[in-house]
Amino acid sequence: MNGEKVVAEVEPRTQLADFLRGDLHLTGTHLGCEQGVCGACTVMVDGKMQRSCITFASDCEGAEITTIEGFDDDPTMGELREAFSECHALQCGFCTPGMLTTARDIVLRLGDIPETRIREELSGNICRCTGYVGIVEAVKRVSAGKTANASAASARVISRKLDSGRPLPDAKSRQVTKSVSAADTPAAGQIEGGVSIEERIRVGATPAQVWAILSDLQRVVPCVPGAEITTLEGENLAGKVKIALGPIKASFSGQASVGMDDGKREGWMTGKGRDSGLGSSAEGAARWKVIDGANGDSIVAVTLTWKLSGALAQFNRAGLVQDIVRRLAATFAANLEATITGAAPAAKPGAALGGFGLVWAVIKSKFWRSPKD
Repeated sequence: MNGEKVVAEVEPRTQLADFLRGDLHLTGTHLGCEQGVCGACTVMVDGKMQRSCITFASDCEGAEITTIEGFDDDPTMGELREAFSECHALQCGFCTPGMLTTARDIVLRLGDIPETRIREELSGNICRCTGYVGIVEAVKRVSAGKTANASAASARVISRKLDSGRPLPDAKSRQVTKSVSAADTPAAGQIEGGVSIEERIRVGATPAQVWAILSDLQRVVPCVPGAEITTLEGENLAGKVKIALGPIKASFSGQASVGMDDGKREGWMTGKGRDSGLGSSAEGAARWKVIDGANGDSIVAVTLTWKLSGALAQFNRAGLVQDIVRRLAATFAANLEATITGAAPAAKPGAALGGFGLVWAVIKSKFWRSPKD
């Protein structure tokens, strides 16, 4: 913690933000919404920006954490503090620790970027005094003339420990997840500033059976919770995706283009959408490939790349959402098997992606243990 070793016993439910403030008296980390939305509690965990109000302290065992107090002698933070003062980027000061921590990440990771990009990167941090003009000007001043730092840029990619091998509760498939950068997956589409993740989903059907569904968009899209196609013409389609994450609910409408290679049993899709209610926008790309399994079954390798802006931007970095993506993959696999076998789907078509059921399943997978465990 800020360069010093900290050893403590905590309750499993203790959030990192509460541990920082209550146990270590590091009150520079502020608590606002306590739902991972406002960004006031942002800290750096192993080089990545993270919401401490939705991070369990016990999950940080062995991690290197830096709070706003740990940046006292950091030269970039020194420049930002001075710029925040000169540009009148301080009002009540409640959002300032999170803003400064995020701003430092922006400057080091991206260097000199346009104002529109700065605003986009800051969109996951809320200033309740609405003093964004001064904040953006301060970040713009410090980032001017600087070049992107490759090591800092890699921190944008979500990293996660590999699955321990225990299946998620009630899931028909098991996934092994690894993090990749968008630059590593050009075929999945280039999305500047996007986050990528790869999922490998085991499906109890032959590769031919699985590909027959995956190559038929009208049949495969209903397997994805919250997704539906409104029009499909050749390689172009229009559709909707419903999302429910904590207090935020959105319904995205957008267009996408899709391609298929039957010989390789491989497909890809890129698209954009916007939610008229919240004003959030999303860019996404996907690439999927069917691979022969070891026991007559199949493995579907899926690479997803996405970028959210607006009210949903804070979920680009939230670790909980990464777990929801994994659970979503398990639900998709179950629905895919049900479609192939003609059984009832595991999830009701049209149910919001990331809804309470998925969130609850993630919580159960993290904390529920059977007696024999």
